[in-house]
Amino acid sequence: MNYYEILGVTPDSEPAEIKSAYRRLARKFHPDVNPDGAKRFKEISKAYDTLSDEKKRKQYDTLNGFFKTEKTKTSSRQAESEYKQKTQQKSEKAQETRKKTDAKHADNKFGDIFGTIFEASQKSKKTKTPEPVNGKDINTDVTITLSEALKGTTRTVNVVHTELCPRCHGRKFINGSKCPVCSGSGEYSIHKRISVKIPANIKNGAKLRLKGEGAEGQFGGKNGDLYLYIQIKGNSNMSYDGADILYNVPITPYEAVLGGEIIIPTLDGSVKLKLPERTPSGQKFRLAGQGLKRNGKTGDMIITVSIEIPKRLSDDEVKLYEKLKKLSADNIRENIL
Repeated sequence: MNYYEILGVTPDSEPAEIKSAYRRLARKFHPDVNPDGAKRFKEISKAYDTLSDEKKRKQYDTLNGFFKTEKTKTSSRQAESEYKQKTQQKSEKAQETRKKTDAKHADNKFGDIFGTIFEASQKSKKTKTPEPVNGKDINTDVTITLSEALKGTTRTVNVVHTELCPRCHGRKFINGSKCPVCSGSGEYSIHKRISVKIPANIKNGAKLRLKGEGAEGQFGGKNGDLYLYIQIKGNSNMSYDGADILYNVPITPYEAVLGGEIIIPTLDGSVKLKLPERTPSGQKFRLAGQGLKRNGKTGDMIITVSIEIPKRLSDDEVKLYEKLKKLSADNIRENIL
């Protein structure tokens, strides 16, 4: 491998000339500018590393038989000019070969004069900034209780989405090595915690949109949106139908028989309900205006009572039930069929 030919200089070239040649070639073949130039860039860097160091260059010249001539400064320049001319001829020949094999260059009839302009145009197309790409939307479920649905609440949502690596922009390799940020995957995951306010009286299955909180857009594109789908956890005693709250309330046998006013606990405090005498299990009562607020209107609370026997009964209570059994003359299952 001839380091002088790689850099386009001669053994008589001064350090400044070698440095200038390296900078010119590095700008042309750096992988960040020319993705296909990684191999050539390594050769250029290796050649410059040797020829820019006085001791390494001297050792390299000795091992490979390169010696500075004793010609005058003018002769040296002439030799260098001839060397560059040969290098230019080789370059032009290689360009001509590529033109013959590349279909895109088949129609080029302007000769070698416009070869440099054509290559610059092709390079510009390769390095042109891609079109903006909008980020994708993210969808996730959020589960809340019925109480939270009625009163409103706040939730912290963990969002995970994948984006192109900001260092290599998906190319996976930088200067021939794996990107140190994404380890060669070309992308990386972002974990984000977002605090979301859920409004009161929200419906089951409702969709909340958080603009711009989705995946990040690329090359100037807009960020996607985050959509939260509300799932309300079921409750055995309370549910709702539209704007109406459906409430199952247990009552004791004596409350069912004697009637009277009972206190019913709700999410916002309590309400009073007057039971008539001999209230059967399954009887429904409607409390107007105690439901949800929807579309400027307020629903009702529909209460369904069920007679339940207390789990803990004293001996006196059991004796009263035994006395009631002896006193009862009505067969409630007489007309069951």
